[in-house]
Amino acid sequence: MSHYLAFDLGAESGRAVVGSLAEGRLVITERHRFPNTPVSVSAGLYWDTLRLWHEIRQGIDAAFRDGIALDGIGIDTWGVDYGLVGSDGGLCANPRHYRDPRNNGMMEKVFAMVPREQVFEYTGVQFMQINTLYQIYAEKVGGSPVLGSAKRLLNMPDLFNYWLTGEAWSEATIASTTQFFNPATMTWATELFKRLDLPGEILAPIVPPGTLLGKTLDEPHIPVYATAGHDTAAAVAAVPVEGGANWCYIS
Repeated sequence: MSHYLAFDLGAESGRAVVGSLAEGRLVITERHRFPNTPVSVSAGLYWDTLRLWHEIRQGIDAAFRDGIALDGIGIDTWGVDYGLVGSDGGLCANPRHYRDPRNNGMMEKVFAMVPREQVFEYTGVQFMQINTLYQIYAEKVGGSPVLGSAKRLLNMPDLFNYWLTGEAWSEATIASTTQFFNPATMTWATELFKRLDLPGEILAPIVPPGTLLGKTLDEPHIPVYATAGHDTAAAVAAVPVEGGANWCYIS
């Protein structure tokens, strides 16, 4: 029997679930649940990212207390938000919440540089000011020092995977929420980044869901997989349908 530990982090709460797979049947057991509460300070609205990392560690410990030998760990989160990692491997600044007021008016500023229709041609994504593209452009417009010092931009599940393994990769489904991912080529829309004078070198290599990223830095060195890192993509993948059956998914 195989045992996997899944972390599902939403915009309000998170949970750790152990899934056991035997003879084609999945049995899941929730082992840890925790709130995800944003923190407001004078400079803006932030995620309590280190607290979330602590809760992930607590979830791993809870699985260990059951005496389960884990065959893998996977993480999904909400979309669009990100952390910037420096050349020393540390977090440059605490990740902002997608409802941070600095995003106000950024769509119009981007469209002044690259017309709306062309942004859509590059990415095919719904226009929302919470998208990573406008958050990053807000960093640039605001003269954020962390953007210039960042080595990697990692969306939230990629950031937690990085902390687990020391390996910095971008999983495709979470990358697709940024509005600078080209779904036709399954690559970053680097030309869009260039036109906005954004540092394309901070974008990590993209990997498909199911990729083995590495093993946990801590013993017993559990394999960590890039699952469908966007929680909505994970939900679609879990729809219990087969083959050509008629069905639809409403998000």
